Parts: sequence; C-alpha cells; structure tokens
Amino acid sequence: MRIPKPVNGMFPNGMAYARWGTGPKKLLSIPGGPGNVVPTGMEQTVYRRAVRPLVENGYTAWIVTRKRNMPKGHTIEDMADDYARLIADELGGKVDVVLGTSYGGMIGLYLAACHPDRFDHIAIAVAGYQVSERGRTADYDFARRLSDGNTVEAFTALFKFMYPNLRLPGVARVFGALMGRLAYRDTHPYFETDVMVEAEAEVAFNAREILPDISGPVLLVGGGQDLFFPREVIEETARLIPDCTLRIYEGKGHLQAASDKRLPRDLLAFVSQRSRVHPDRRAAAVGTGA
Repeated sequence: MRIPKPVNGMFPNGMAYARWGTGPKKLLSIPGGPGNVVPTGMEQTVYRRAVRPLVENGYTAWIVTRKRNMPKGHTIEDMADDYARLIADELGGKVDVVLGTSYGGMIGLYLAACHPDRFDHIAIAVAGYQVSERGRTADYDFARRLSDGNTVEAFTALFKFMYPNLRLPGVARVFGALMGRLAYRDTHPYFETDVMVEAEAEVAFNAREILPDISGPVLLVGGGQDLFFPREVIEETARLIPDCTLRIYEGKGHLQAASDKRLPRDLLAFVSQRSRVHPDRRAAAVGTGA
C-alpha cells in the first residue's frame, strides 16, 4: 500500500495539521519540539513511514502541532488543554488513539491525567515526567538559536549533544547545514516567540505528581540510551502510572527510539490487547458522598 502525501491544513484555533488516510478510526499524533510546525521534507517522510502501519489498519492519522501565538507562560498543562479542546471541537469529541512523542509525550501525560474522556488509548514515546538537566539546557539553547534565525547553528549544537562521541571532524556542522535547509522551512509569523514559549515550558515541566491520577492503561516507550529521558526517568514514570506497559528499546538514543519500526507495531498490539476502561470519577464522588 502506497501512502500518499498528507493533506495539510489549519484548524480555526491556530493548530496546524497533516492528515494521512481516511480510515474510520482516528489517531492523534502530538509531535516533538520545541517548534510548532507541520513536518515537511525528510521529517515528513519519517512520519509517513511511522503512520503507515496504522493507516493500513484503518486509521486516519492526524499530526497536529501546538497552536500558534501562544502567550508567554503557556505551560505543558495548558497545551494539553488545547489538545483536549481540539478533540472536542474538531475531532468528534474523542479519538481512538493518542500518540505523544518526545515533547508531545510530555503533553500526553497531562492529557492522560486531566482529559481521559478524550481518547480510548494513549501511548507516550521517548518522554517521561521530566527532561534531564542536560536535555533541558540543550533544548533551550536549540530554541533560542531557532528564535534568532540561526537554524544551522541550532541543529549543529543539538547534533553534538545527541552524538557526543563522534570522531569525524565537521560531521555535526554538515548535519546542521543539511537540517537547517530541510527543517523548519515553512515557519509562521509567531514561530520565533512560540519556540521560546515551548522551551520555557519544558524547563518548568515536571509531571511526577500527576502520574498517579492517570486512570487508564498507558503504553510507555523509551530508549535505553536516551540523553533527554534517561532510563531511570522512564522507569520511574512507568512505576508511578497505575496501569503502564513499558517497552525499552535497548541501545537506542532519543531519535532512534522515536523512529524505531517496532513503535507502530507495539502500539497496534497494545490497542488490540488492552480494553479501555475509565472509571466515572463524578459518579464515584456522588456514590461516596464527596
């Protein structure tokens, strides 16, 4: 099955999307960041390969960015609220599956804890309750350089952080120049401020306290060599979520785990094996006289 190019568009609330497939089931994919632009070029090819197994299994895959022109101080929890309202207003009130990847996974944790009625299943890929200190610093520096228009320098520095043991001189600069031309080509008038709002929200992010509030089953996927979300953070995140299925892709870094071919297969297996049951909290409160 050949997956055609996506249909791109913009929801009325300022959240851009790329849509693959026309199946009856709905997948909402919340992408990484900082940077709220629809994937293009090589990044779009990666997404297309990732969603192909889901499209072949009857899903319409929606890749939806954070909204544009976010106010200063907009938090990860606020972004989760944005996605919950989007599902309510534009995607029929509920989606079958949410997949939050990296920055999108951080948002997904709040979506799972605060808006469980907006989806049936949720998977969090290469994300945990907090980003490592080194990862926060790298992402903030990445966002600052993007905000200043220094795209090549931004990707060069990020590549050096993710692959610190490279021995060939100049590889990071070549990668930075390549990604500088391919990524974030189609930005928008609010990109420079939005990317810093996202970076500042990431620095402040710590979802540890809300993890026990997640009522439904969660698939959590991590990379064994992830510098942004180390194994101990992923394992602690899994321990604190009452019903969590954990998959660690051994030997994989952040980007490698996020693009691993096992991820869509593991997601489909998780959905088929786990029924979605949400306790009605309001009914429980009435029953106990709360």
